[in-house]
Amino acid sequence: MLFESEETPLLRYAFSLVRRRAVAEEIVQEVFLQLHVKWNDVESPRAWLYRSVRNKVFNYMRDNRRETIEMREPVTEGLSSKSDTPDGVLSKLEAIQVLHETIDSLHESDRELVQLKFFDGLKYREISELTGLSVGNVGYRLHHILKELAGKLHPLGMDVNP
Repeated sequence: MLFESEETPLLRYAFSLVRRRAVAEEIVQEVFLQLHVKWNDVESPRAWLYRSVRNKVFNYMRDNRRETIEMREPVTEGLSSKSDTPDGVLSKLEAIQVLHETIDSLHESDRELVQLKFFDGLKYREISELTGLSVGNVGYRLHHILKELAGKLHPLGMDVNP
């Protein structure tokens, strides 16, 4: 079923853009309801869902620019194993925080490409359908975004090979 397979990735995608879980959930729910109404008119439901979520998030952000509270949920899953020391776990948390801040410093459209490729696991073709960019442009931009991220992280002692 489409809802079961796409709900979690859509929630992650919406959350990555809006940074508020409740808003992301509301947007995704609204988009699924719209899809239900327009089901017979939609040729590619998955692409339509992502495009609709993206548009709704951007509308929300435009309409709520004055909100300055950014709510970030902690990322702790998979951080420690039995062999990790408290200092090692702290280092991983710090690295994750720096990575999030560095990604957040990217232009909105670049941040979206990173989210779609590396967090949602979409292929270039799928990203192309969602964003309207050509497949070649998606690859080109992602390559340069990764080089930019690596350049920002290297001075902080984090080696990243783009």
